[in-house]
Amino acid sequence: MKIKCGLIVSDFDGTLLTTRQTVPEDVRRSIDDYVAAGGIFAVCTGRMLASILPQVRSLGLKGLVAAYQGTVIADIESGRIIRNGGFKLEEAVEICKTLESHGEAINAYADDVMYTTLPPENKMLQMYESITGVTARHISGAMSDYVREHALYCQKIVSVVMPDKKLPLYEYLVKKIGDKYEVTYSAAVLVEVSPKGDDKGEALKFLAEHYGIPIDKTVAIGDNLNDLPMIEAAGTGVAVMNATEELKEYADDVCPSCDEGGVAHVIKKYGFA
Repeated sequence: MKIKCGLIVSDFDGTLLTTRQTVPEDVRRSIDDYVAAGGIFAVCTGRMLASILPQVRSLGLKGLVAAYQGTVIADIESGRIIRNGGFKLEEAVEICKTLESHGEAINAYADDVMYTTLPPENKMLQMYESITGVTARHISGAMSDYVREHALYCQKIVSVVMPDKKLPLYEYLVKKIGDKYEVTYSAAVLVEVSPKGDDKGEALKFLAEHYGIPIDKTVAIGDNLNDLPMIEAAGTGVAVMNATEELKEYADDVCPSCDEGGVAHVIKKYGFA
């Protein structure tokens, strides 16, 4: 088989991964066939590096993986970080204070550790830890003070909220700090802030340049607002059927849902000549 596009970049949760937290066998086979034919398949996720590395290794992927919404890019086999973006200290403190003034609990991610002001018994935190395989480090007091006192180099800062609070918080942050930072949301309960210019679109461009593949020969697949930058940046942007309506509007195509092996459909349609 001959390949048609040289690079396919997929989101992980809700796109490559099903709602049952598995990768379908048809998707695994399609990835293997595409890579064997000479294509490059990469994952770009909002997850921490410590969370996504075991997942992509279990898929047998080689090369690079993008974590933290593309802020960090690393080699899968060695774990070596080749791109390590993050906030300046005062930026991280400002973001934390903005969330604190709104009464929000905060997760701050630094050096592949998740610091949180949420209590250990918080159900949403427990669910997040279970899905990602990451154990949070709990702190008392204000996150802004902790970040400053420990001079944390944060890759992203997140607030975990009830689903009905997600959009109001997102809109509040866009209004307050959206001119200086990337504000987005991913899962039903996550509102995230990343450094300006560090998004999945820039990560896709980095990967394409690294592998020497023209942008018009790239495909991106996603399901949520945080995937929009790479959907727009790629030669072809595809939304899975379970994606948000906003993402579907911007996508060039819509494929079956994550539970129906949408990524396999995209590989077969766009990956091979």
